[in-house]
Amino acid sequence: MKLSSFIKSLVLSLVFFIPFNGVQAQEHETTHKTEKSQATEGEGFDITSMIMHHISDAHEFHVYGKNEDHFPKALTVSLPIILWTDNGLVSFMSSEFHHNDNGTHVVEKKGMKFVKFHDKIYQANTDGTLSLDDEHHPINTKPLDFSITKNVFVLLLSVIILLLLFSAAGRSYKKHGNGEPKGVAKFLEPLVIFIRDEIAIPNIGEKHYRKYIPLLLTIFFFVWLNNIFGLIPFFPFAANVSGNIAFTFTLAVIVFIVVTLSGNKNYWKHIFWMPDVPVGMKLFLAPIEVIGMFVKPISLMIRLFANITAGHIIVLSLIGLIFVLKSVWVAPVSVAFTLFISVIEILVTAIQAYIFTMLTSLYIGAAIEEEH
Repeated sequence: MKLSSFIKSLVLSLVFFIPFNGVQAQEHETTHKTEKSQATEGEGFDITSMIMHHISDAHEFHVYGKNEDHFPKALTVSLPIILWTDNGLVSFMSSEFHHNDNGTHVVEKKGMKFVKFHDKIYQANTDGTLSLDDEHHPINTKPLDFSITKNVFVLLLSVIILLLLFSAAGRSYKKHGNGEPKGVAKFLEPLVIFIRDEIAIPNIGEKHYRKYIPLLLTIFFFVWLNNIFGLIPFFPFAANVSGNIAFTFTLAVIVFIVVTLSGNKNYWKHIFWMPDVPVGMKLFLAPIEVIGMFVKPISLMIRLFANITAGHIIVLSLIGLIFVLKSVWVAPVSVAFTLFISVIEILVTAIQAYIFTMLTSLYIGAAIEEEH
């Protein structure tokens, strides 16, 4: 495996992903707390808000604590806010948002006021308030948000880790030649060989697999590492990256582009005018095949997103039962089931990376297959 090819493929993924995720980062939608709801807060445990808070994206890392009015005070790690407005680029740290009288978070920059409402940033009125429609949805201008959110931060962190790992592996091979790999290369080599021998060659073929092995390796390690980041307990910089539909959508788009550009004339002939099929059936099957071109990447997107998100929701729901039922006797059962599901999720992190890589190789193999 050439390290330069791996890096090129990784950079390609970032070029597609970062702009989309920066603007369309999955946002946390919760019910806006009014003074009445704040007065009744504590009467019941809102498990839905707790789960959505943990699986959604945000502009800061919440380590512990509830808010500044409780002890211990909440500990959060701020992230950069980067906005594009009518007056140009505006940037500041998320910690600059402060509570306003109407329950929103306001910051003033370049003569403009910005409000964070339901974790979305709007350009506020001159008095720092938002104008709401009849359904209590803001009608203020929403600037383009290129902020470094939790998901983007963890995404970049995973890229740095992968570059360091494979750079170290490359140096090991240069130092020891074709001998037994040392250090991190000893861990990575079996995985690389597995992807080459069990995924790339059987599905793409020995003639063309070398061209696509960097992409397959990038997808496998990229998805696997980000899946793991969402599971590490007590890690303040964890985020549900793979459970973000923007992440899986972008990976699916990359696969779709690669498959489409790789398709040979035999591939397109089997889509639009299948050989050895009656003309009437060709007219019937062609639209189905065209739809199938888009269904394949959509299935990739939904499968990864749904499996990772569902696992997190199940674990959080089991833990939340302790507080919903308010019974210490529920705790042993809840913790036991949580441990069981967590072990399964550890397997799912690798299985989903494997499935995504396997299906990608199958789609590529079908696109470049020679005529029988």
